[in-house]
Amino acid sequence: MSDIPEDLSYTKDHEWIIIEDNGNVKVGITDYAQDSLSDVVFVELPEIGAAFSKNDSMAVAESVKAASDIYAPISGKIVSINKKLEESPELVNESPYDFGWMVIMEPQGKISGLLDAKSYRESID
Repeated sequence: MSDIPEDLSYTKDHEWIIIEDNGNVKVGITDYAQDSLSDVVFVELPEIGAAFSKNDSMAVAESVKAASDIYAPISGKIVSINKKLEESPELVNESPYDFGWMVIMEPQGKISGLLDAKSYRESID
């Protein structure tokens, strides 16, 4: 069974977010997503300063099985990327919620349309 932390919000496309104290949003993929991908061997992250609308493809995770788009869970601008993934893409598999996060976004507009842990759990069961 997938690990689904209660303090995060989720998308139907298996991204998670947490709103940081400064209002920015940390984004990654869920335990379910990394497990479905299998061994992640490469992660292509966006440039800092790039802006995305909600549901735009903003990154790619490549595994031994397939390449998978990572979608923007909110509209906003990239303010930081997890540079550790360049050298250690396996962090996405090993620690999807802690060390395997992907980007930090500065939100533009209201954050809405996300699932809580219970709703996300039901969507993957």
